[in-house]
Parts: sequence; C-alpha cells; structure tokens
Amino acid sequence: MKLSQVALFACSLASMLTPAAAQTYNQRIADSMARVDQTVAQGPFQANWQSLDAYQVPDWYRDAKFGIFIHWGVYSVPAFDSEWYPRNMYLPKEAAFKHHIATFGPQSKFGYKDFIPRFTAEHFDARHWAEVFRKSGAKYVVPVAEHHDGFPMYDCSFTDWSAAKMGPKRDIVGELAAAVRAEGLHLGASSHRAEHWWFYNGGMSFDSDVKDPRYAAFYGPAKPDKTQPDEAYLNDWLARTTEIVDKYQPELVWFDWWIEQPVFQPYLQKFAAFYYNRGAEWKRGVAINYKHKSFPERAAVLDIERGQLDKLRPIFWQTDTSIGEKSWGYIEGEKFRTTDSLVSELVDIVSKNGTLLLNIGPRSDGTIPEQVEKTLLDLGQWLSVNAEAIYGTRPWKVYGEGPTKVVGGSFKDTAGHSFTAQDIRFTTKGDTLYAIALAWPQDRKLTIKSLGTAASISHAEIKTVELVGSPAQVKWQRAKDGLHVELPAERPCDYAISLKIR
Repeated sequence: MKLSQVALFACSLASMLTPAAAQTYNQRIADSMARVDQTVAQGPFQANWQSLDAYQVPDWYRDAKFGIFIHWGVYSVPAFDSEWYPRNMYLPKEAAFKHHIATFGPQSKFGYKDFIPRFTAEHFDARHWAEVFRKSGAKYVVPVAEHHDGFPMYDCSFTDWSAAKMGPKRDIVGELAAAVRAEGLHLGASSHRAEHWWFYNGGMSFDSDVKDPRYAAFYGPAKPDKTQPDEAYLNDWLARTTEIVDKYQPELVWFDWWIEQPVFQPYLQKFAAFYYNRGAEWKRGVAINYKHKSFPERAAVLDIERGQLDKLRPIFWQTDTSIGEKSWGYIEGEKFRTTDSLVSELVDIVSKNGTLLLNIGPRSDGTIPEQVEKTLLDLGQWLSVNAEAIYGTRPWKVYGEGPTKVVGGSFKDTAGHSFTAQDIRFTTKGDTLYAIALAWPQDRKLTIKSLGTAASISHAEIKTVELVGSPAQVKWQRAKDGLHVELPAERPCDYAISLKIR
C-alpha cells in the first residue's frame, strides 16, 4: 500500500491530533503496514485461509494445560461493576452510571480519563507476580495489553494515552515479559482493541467528556456498535497488534469476540500470516486464540469464555474463565471461585483436549488480592502432586464417565452441580492411563466402569494401579463391570485424586 493511501485511510484518527503529531502518526502507520507486508511476503504463511490452514499448535502449548490471564487497567481504580465500568459509566440505565455520579460527580466534570492519575501501581512488583504464577503451576501468562477502554498497558507508539506515558508511567507488559520469562514461563498478550470502536459511544448521547474534542484521541471513535470499523481504524488495529508482537515476542496472542465482524477478515489473515511467520523467524511455536467463528478451526485455537465443552474435541482448544465470578478486573465485594471447583474444571478441560486460562484481577496499586493469591498457591499445591496426570498428557478414547453433566458453551462456568467421586476423567501419557476422580470417596472405594472387562472401550491388560502422590499400596481388581479400587486411608492431596494405570 502506498504512503498516500495509508495517510488517507488514517485521516479520521489522525484528525484527532495536532498537525505535527498527525504526520508522525501517519508515518508510523505507513511504516507498520510496510513491515507487515514484507514479513508476510517472506513466508512461509501467506495471508489467506488456505495457507493458514497448515498451522500447527506448538507442543509447549498443548503440554502446558494451565495459564494465567491478567485483567489490569484503569478500571481497577473505581473498582465497581466490572472491567466494563468505562463503558457502563456513560450508559444512563447502568448501575455504574448512577454510582459514578454519586461518587465522583457528573461525567462532564469527571470522566473515565480522570481515573488515570489515580492509577499509580505503586506496589506493582512483576517479579513477585511471576513467582506466584510459577508456584500456581501455570505454564503461561497472558497480560491484557490493551482492553476495550483503549488504554494500552504497554509502550504503544500510536498513542500518548498509555500506562508507559500516563498513570504508572511504566511499561507494564514489558516488565511482566521479563519477569515471567525469568521464571521459565511462556508469555502471551491479549488485545481487545477491536471493541474500542464503539466502547465509549454512550458518552456521545449526553453532556460528557467523551464529546470533548480534546480527548478524542482517547475516547474516539465512539461509533454506534452496529457500524463496521473504517479502514483507518482497521489499519490502526493491525499496527497496534503487530507492534505488540514485535516489541514483546509473545508466544500467544488472545483476541476477544468482536474481530468476527466481516471487515476484520482480511486483517485477521494478514495478522496471522505476519505472526506465524515471525514465530518461524524466532524458531518458537506461537498461537492465536479466537472466539466463535472468527477463524477457521485449524488456523488458530478456539477459546470459550467462562464455559467449557461437554465432549472431547479432537482439535486442541482453551477455556478462559476468572477467579472472580462477577468481574474480570478488580472490584470491591467480588465473589471468588473455590479451589475445588477450579481443580475439577481444569481436570475436565484437560480430559477433553483443552487448556485452562484462569484470570485474576489485581488492585489498582498493583497487589494481587490475598484470597486470589492463596487460591493460586493452593492450585499449585494440587498440581505439584498430580503433575504427571496433567502436564504433557493427551486425551484418551473417552474423556470420562460419571453422573454429573457439564453444561457446554460460553458463560456456563457456574452452572451445574458439584462433581462426585463417581465422576472420573481420563488422560494419557505414552502407555500410561490416568483416571482422575473429581472427589474423594468416603468409603475409599472407586469403580471405574470404562475399564471393566465387558466395557465397549477396549483397553490393554492392567498390570499396576497406583495412587499418584502416595507410597501406599492400592488394592484393585478388574471385573466385567469395572476396575474396582480400594484407596489407602491417607489422602495424597486435597480435591481430585489421580490413579496411574499401566
């Protein structure tokens, strides 16, 4: 694309800037587009679905099974409602709108931008965070690089409204990248920039600072949510997203749902080709997360928000959910998930060929809520005992058995009933089969029906049965109706238990 064309497409965004700043912005966009085109042209992936269908999920990702998502931004300052506070505070029917006026005053006098100086992150310690994540048993970490609010948490070249230049005046993603990698973990990054097109449009309908042209570079475009982004915005989206790739070399890029809009399709193809080619240059396997049908199913990795699948999926997939039941970002009065429920969810997801990306929402000062940190460490304790039944495993012929049915689909993470000892999930590693009971049987007896000699699922002769994490001998007998196991008196861990069967 010629510089004159790029400048023309960028004019609606550049018009929000001073002439000198607009010229710099346009040049940066042009340079970014040229860099993307060059990387795509060099292959091996081209910007079309046929080429991208050859993509292979890297082994590190399939082996990892558990990652940490981090929603942290200016929205943690009001700590009310959810990470959608910046949108909802401009929608008169929302609770956040009334709360904002009562607490901070009218939006024309105190807008979302006015929270930025209060977002100081004075206690943020990337090394401590990374240490907690490692101890939690997570193998990859995905900070939100930019949420819908349009305030990048990284050093973005295309705006002055970022954490590197305002608020904390720190490159949060950069600090996390160094700390996470120092702990031996894989780094990802998420971009929610697509949704920013319409995110502040509520503020255009009444007297608010969103309508003030002085702040258009932050709040804009604030378009109706039924409209499609123009080419200027799409170029900006691509430039910002590829900059995250170039600056931080994430091994995973996560996208929210709105990229499914038809106008994004050629841009998604170009980004994927660019990113996968960059991964090839780094000699490092990389992955893209998508929702719904934004990508063909083999061109990237499907992500299901606050939910999971009710059956085994041959193609690798991911659940993203949050420890907080109400919000992804930090809010006062949050209700948190229990460790037991998260362990069961992790095991169920892994048995169905998936991985769990678990979100936390730190406070605005940079501290992780105490209950959240404890839950992460409790998860790590369970994983330290049951590691061999989770990491590096692959699904079996069936994912499991038992009376409790998982409700499939998005936003079902708190639906259904608690799992029982009769709910068994299977994983494999080589010739070893793991049967994970999602609760401890009170009588210490388990029957695994799928392993009965009369079961329709064929399984090789069983020679040994061990309780993972326990030196005690396990009594067992195989019959037509199942594998009957009598467990020792002492439990090796809280929550689910794993049997190693060979």
